[in-house]
Amino acid sequence: MADTPKFIVDCNVGKLARWLRLMGYDARFFDGDDDSELVAMAKAEGRVILSRDTRIMKRRLITSGQVKAVLIDSDQPERQIHQVIDTLGLDSRFRPFTICLECNQPLVERGKDELAELVPPYVFKTQNYFMQCPNCQRLYWRGTHWQSMTRKLEKLRGE
Repeated sequence: MADTPKFIVDCNVGKLARWLRLMGYDARFFDGDDDSELVAMAKAEGRVILSRDTRIMKRRLITSGQVKAVLIDSDQPERQIHQVIDTLGLDSRFRPFTICLECNQPLVERGKDELAELVPPYVFKTQNYFMQCPNCQRLYWRGTHWQSMTRKLEKLRGE
């Protein structure tokens, strides 16, 4: 995918940001209430707007095609992500687990020896692969939560 889409996710579909990040897409969360600011950010940063707000879709920058936007139909997060995948032809296994789920920064691989004091002893003993967000310092490893998220991604792919 030469031209990988980046997203700006309106607060009315906030869980989409985490789903997209889980898949490896840059998904900025917009928690403001100024639609003009949302549209301006999308234009300036080349982002696709994801929102349930029909008023945003009527804005000139969107109707003229200068800013791409997807009006999300459902209020259920799994249906929402299916709509985005289908509408934009996204790959649910694009680059999974490479973006921080909390702050949207690319994760950095960390050596196990660097983390002895930062992870629970059982995790240190049983895991060998770690990623860390350089912004919020959150650590990720392939434990049961990772396995659960992997199954969710595979379910998305299968449906």
